[in-house]
Amino acid sequence: MAWNNPMLNPNTTPLGEYTFARLNDMLADITPKSNDTPILFSLGEPQKSAPTLLSDIVASNSHLWNRYPPPTGDSQFREAAHGWLVRRYNLPSGLIDPDKHIIPVPGSREPLYQIGFICTPQKKNGAQPAVLMPNPFYHVYQGAAMSGGAEAVYLPAEAENNFLPNLELIPEQLLDRTAIFFLCTPSNPQGTSASEQYLKHAVKLARKHNFVLALDECYCEIYRGTPPVGGMEVCASLGEGLSNVISFNSLSKRSSAPGLRSGFLVGDEKIIKRYGEFVTFGGSPLPLPILHASTALWNDDRHVEENRSYYAENFRIAEDILGPYSLAPMPKAGFFIWLQVGDGREAARKLWREAAIKTVPGELMARSLAGEENPGQSYLRIALVYDAKTTEFGLRKIEKVLYAE
Repeated sequence: MAWNNPMLNPNTTPLGEYTFARLNDMLADITPKSNDTPILFSLGEPQKSAPTLLSDIVASNSHLWNRYPPPTGDSQFREAAHGWLVRRYNLPSGLIDPDKHIIPVPGSREPLYQIGFICTPQKKNGAQPAVLMPNPFYHVYQGAAMSGGAEAVYLPAEAENNFLPNLELIPEQLLDRTAIFFLCTPSNPQGTSASEQYLKHAVKLARKHNFVLALDECYCEIYRGTPPVGGMEVCASLGEGLSNVISFNSLSKRSSAPGLRSGFLVGDEKIIKRYGEFVTFGGSPLPLPILHASTALWNDDRHVEENRSYYAENFRIAEDILGPYSLAPMPKAGFFIWLQVGDGREAARKLWREAAIKTVPGELMARSLAGEENPGQSYLRIALVYDAKTTEFGLRKIEKVLYAE
């Protein structure tokens, strides 16, 4: 078998197929009965157009395509990212040095994966390092653990604890060999946001046991009501700098620009420095036209307010249509519904067969552990990324197929 080939890194053996390839395999034997254009509620890809300033600035900087980009970006980008952080989280001056604590990255998926390699030692306190992640989880976290040769440890994140891992239940012996703890807030797939108290606890654990708290905060600008608390905000409150904490931010959701592949890391100076060295040797710096467009997007908040209104309307529609059937309130952040349906796999197959609507069965976003039911088994993830008219049309079809009998 290919996995046993001595040319291949054995650390990649457990990766297997990605979520959407598995979904396509699951639905491959079904031909939808509906003649309607398929609605892909499966993919968290914003369907709202990116702001025009993006294409305008890329075009106006087209003369820079023949230049190699600087691995760590430029001061204008770092200042723009810093300015957004200060505005978004009301941070005090002096907490973040843009030149030491911020670096541009090509979206969030790549650096999330790479940080597993960069921040995982060969041994931690004499044992194999562990990388912790919620279960369900974004599958890149699992890839990050494997790339660094760590043990991936899946922490239950179910409704009883607001879909977050219970930090009190993590054994000390496990924390002592932990290299990285991935935490997505607001979360994918459930839309849960960690509280200030929860994040403070997580930061304190990271510092006590000397591991990296890797906060995936890519959905932090998509919320309804009170803005979610962020990692840098909590670091400011604790008053001990940014040690052991790193936050991943992206323009993919904030600015409806997943094709731009642009974001930034902010946090512990040692990690940022090492990541910069990594990019210099083998990473993907942002091309200058993209860097300049990204700078403008981080400096502009108006288009983000429009995006929030766009998603708020979709969730209002979802509340009206699916709210009566949901066992939990609609999430207050992100753009996913984590809908309990009994059997997620069967519901997904039925929706594709009867209505040409594609969703993600929750089991594909979670890991089955020995002797336990897959925590995503009874759920569907539904991405509310379309315009309000398409969203209502699609959700009405979901209601008819799953609940009208």
